[in-house]
Amino acid sequence: MSRSKERPARGGLRGWGGVAGMAAACAVTAAVTLLPLAHHSGGAAGADAPGGGAVAADQARAEECTEPEASLPASSADGPSIEKIKERGKLIAGVDQNSFRWGYRNPEARELEGFDIDLVRAIAKDVLGDPDAVIFRAIPTNQRIAALERDRVDVVVRTMTINCKRLEQVSFSTAYFQAGQQVLAPKGSTITGYDKSLKGKRVCSAEGSTAYEALEKQSFGALYKDDFDGTERDPDLLTVPNQLDCLVRLQLGEVDAVVTDNALAAGQAAQDPAVELKGKAPFTTEYYGVATKKGADDLVARVNKVLVDYRAGGDDSPWMTSYRKWLAAGLPGIAGPPAPKYRGD
Repeated sequence: MSRSKERPARGGLRGWGGVAGMAAACAVTAAVTLLPLAHHSGGAAGADAPGGGAVAADQARAEECTEPEASLPASSADGPSIEKIKERGKLIAGVDQNSFRWGYRNPEARELEGFDIDLVRAIAKDVLGDPDAVIFRAIPTNQRIAALERDRVDVVVRTMTINCKRLEQVSFSTAYFQAGQQVLAPKGSTITGYDKSLKGKRVCSAEGSTAYEALEKQSFGALYKDDFDGTERDPDLLTVPNQLDCLVRLQLGEVDAVVTDNALAAGQAAQDPAVELKGKAPFTTEYYGVATKKGADDLVARVNKVLVDYRAGGDDSPWMTSYRKWLAAGLPGIAGPPAPKYRGD
């Protein structure tokens, strides 16, 4: 069934018009190149689907991966990836444009803003001497890896969790943020968290996300696969290409809950006062990293050098400045970024 087929809404929008407003704002894409959205692949396997030519994961190497957050030592040395960016004169960054406070289009300023956008500009300033020397390309959750493999972007800075499976397909910087999975549901819902209260509930997650992986491992009887009863249905009802689509489904009453990173869910709860995070704390610990094409070691090392500078300065560091501006209201109490880990330490 095509995604374009209209579905009747089951229940009205709950308390917020911001998703519609953001969707309208996102339609204005003068400064952002949109990558084509790949057709939904059906059963998400937990890694971003790279379209027709997925790189086969080596299971033995994945099993040996014990510290995925350990990255290459920081370096300012040039290499083929850095030289390519300098010759072009622009850093091409894959980002989100509809995750409030992380990467979203400000409808008034008509510019991309957020915590991830600040980091992209810091990378561009270090490599090219200009924080505005960036071509932003908005990519859906399930196309982050494909965009790197097909050389459509140099980096992906899009709340992307570092894990062993993804390291078989891309390279990562050191971690720049610690997050975790949590449940988002209406305030009046009987759902209490990632627990047995999910039994029989329709739960939405993004294709290629760690949230989907978590539901595959333990669903508590939740309905989270689009083909769970074998009937024909919208292939993007419960497993969506873009994480924000889950909030829209929730507001329309088409799903009962969303599982996603608490960092993203906090932004969505700020957008819609009728929903809230369920459970006292995230049920996983995950780290976001800047992703590059597999083997782009000079670029990884350069990004790690940028992150060293970005973390430096304590409360006055660029990291803390960006955190206070974008995230502190929804994710209070974070004292600083995660400490970097390097291979061989």
